[in-house]
Amino acid sequence: MNGAQAVLRVLVELGVDVCFTNPGTSEIHFVAALDSVTEMRGVLTLFEGVATGAADGYGRIAKRPAATLLHLGPGLGNGLANLHNAKRARTPVVNIVGDHASYHRNFDPPLASDIEAVAGSVSKLVTTVGGLGSIVSDTIDAYRGSVAAPQGVSTLIVPADYSWSDGVGTDGLDELKKKIGLAADRTSDGTTGFIFDIVANMLKSSEPTTFLLGGSALTEQGLLAASRIVNSYGAKLLCETFPAVMDRGAGIVPIDRLSYVGEFARAQLAGCKHLVLVGTSDPVSFFAYPNSPSLFRPPECDVQILAGPSEDASGTLSALVEYLGMSKTIPTLQPFARPEMPTGPLTATMVAAVIGATLPEGTIVSDEGNTGSLSAPGSTQGAPPHTWMCLTGGSIGQGLPVATGAAVAAPDQNILCLQADGSALYTIQSLWTQARENLNVTTVLLNNQSYAILKFELDRVDGAIGRRSSSMFELFPPMLDFVSIANGFGVDAVSVNTPEELALHLRRAYSESGPHLIEAILPNGLS
Repeated sequence: MNGAQAVLRVLVELGVDVCFTNPGTSEIHFVAALDSVTEMRGVLTLFEGVATGAADGYGRIAKRPAATLLHLGPGLGNGLANLHNAKRARTPVVNIVGDHASYHRNFDPPLASDIEAVAGSVSKLVTTVGGLGSIVSDTIDAYRGSVAAPQGVSTLIVPADYSWSDGVGTDGLDELKKKIGLAADRTSDGTTGFIFDIVANMLKSSEPTTFLLGGSALTEQGLLAASRIVNSYGAKLLCETFPAVMDRGAGIVPIDRLSYVGEFARAQLAGCKHLVLVGTSDPVSFFAYPNSPSLFRPPECDVQILAGPSEDASGTLSALVEYLGMSKTIPTLQPFARPEMPTGPLTATMVAAVIGATLPEGTIVSDEGNTGSLSAPGSTQGAPPHTWMCLTGGSIGQGLPVATGAAVAAPDQNILCLQADGSALYTIQSLWTQARENLNVTTVLLNNQSYAILKFELDRVDGAIGRRSSSMFELFPPMLDFVSIANGFGVDAVSVNTPEELALHLRRAYSESGPHLIEAILPNGLS
């Protein structure tokens, strides 16, 4: 087999059987290899940022990596924003990037670039194939780099001549697979009991203590354990601002998210003497602001890491419950409660209420509504159990691609994408892939005709918004017609102006197969 066939064959043998692609000439042999390695599903995207974001969404839900296929350094650059988000989400991704043939690079062709440097900014491991003899082991290394703790993006750079050359065998694949030897997320080095003692003493001190959760601590099991701990000692429970994946809804432990806004986040942590980090990092402001500290916690607050972001946070919490003898402590569970259906001219708050009133059990939500969907977490907290995914790295253009990848990973579940008008335009090509693959994604696009988040940020940083600066955040004129855009990509789309219309079309979309887009017109902005 040739090199491209070998790479795909090795990935399939390791359990990677989906590849989100936007290839070019240097990757043509990977495309051709799909005819012989039929177990690999190729999913075509119209923009590299869709491919990388979809791989992120797939990995978050499937709990195993997808591959991407990108064209040289410029193609990788186009996909970089969502690889940044995947890095921050700690999502396993095997990122395949083609390069010029090894002998051709010396002539400095127009598309030549430093691919390793670009990939290194978002990858925990970058491997450049050095020849046919190493292509199998290099592919295994790339896979191992993505799934070994801490999980993340691993980039495999394949020169074109190694892709098209024949003579690669996989006879030693089974032996090489044995050498992967993935280390456990947490080694038993004798320190766990020591850390448990420190946390126990914090809790017993009766001083204000907050558990800040992230990662696997936000699974149903992790939340149950955390609730038992804080209920026994009167501690506080919060989760990181933008979790990659979290379980929520009726019958699951409710938890408030740490606010994005620094003033509110500092208020949530005010008076905290002990901060216990479980699956997350010390909370820091997204940006620096004049006369505001970078860290949200009080300066005198003690910080203890119970489990790092790459560790088994859920298992550590469960072990702490046993250590403290709290396995019979009753956790706090969210009761079932849906919002009442609102009436009147549509507002962002009403959109959130309608979503909470209609959300089906088992729905996976990709939330990039930004300022427009601020009310959605509260309105859906008592809805049937569901999964929520956030904008982890802050690089917008994630919502639609992540929803696309999630739908490939979970084809029998409803995927709801909460999307803002401004951020939708970064990766609107996702709709075409959703239509092509007949994916069950329902997008609610909140249209307030503005980059509202930037207006908000300008007001916080400067405080003075004039007509010239304000116009830079307005998405008119001309007015964007998202229904026509979606229809042009092959997606069923409607525009709604009332809560009743939104509820009607949401229920229809959930009951039908394939993608739908509902444009929610917000004439009064975010109110």
